[in-house]
Amino acid sequence: MADRYLTVSLDKRGVRCTAKLLADRAPLTCDAVWEALPLGGDVYHAKYARNEIYALFPAFADREPPLENPTVTPIPGDLCYFTFQGTELGTAAYGYGRDDLARRPVTVDLALFYERNNLLLNGDTGWVPGIVWGTVVDGLDRMAEACHDLWRAGALGETLSFRRA
Repeated sequence: MADRYLTVSLDKRGVRCTAKLLADRAPLTCDAVWEALPLGGDVYHAKYARNEIYALFPAFADREPPLENPTVTPIPGDLCYFTFQGTELGTAAYGYGRDDLARRPVTVDLALFYERNNLLLNGDTGWVPGIVWGTVVDGLDRMAEACHDLWRAGALGETLSFRRA
């Protein structure tokens, strides 16, 4: 199969990068995401994992992918896929303020890690392994600057989008 690429963007800021799907390492996850594209939603900056931005989506795969190509220490440019049960994110402690998260049977978190020294450890639940399904191959420097600005200036009104390149 030919390599597949996607564009990851912060739409309001007009910043994007290109990522390659890691189909050889996470084939089921890559297929699930690829078939669901385009995807976009409110962007959040991580509280616990450090240098991460992400968006939350209702489950979109026929069956959730297994934990393939897992990590708890993502590196710059990693795209990670996380699956959460609704009750895991639907509490006030996470600050989403959206009751629909608690009612969803499954929520998918698609994340981009833009800098080093990340650790997927949550004080409430412990280790949170993610599936590394893609890697940024172009534009990470510009995206990292925009992510840092998002951390400092705020994420309100910003959208994180994933589209086929």
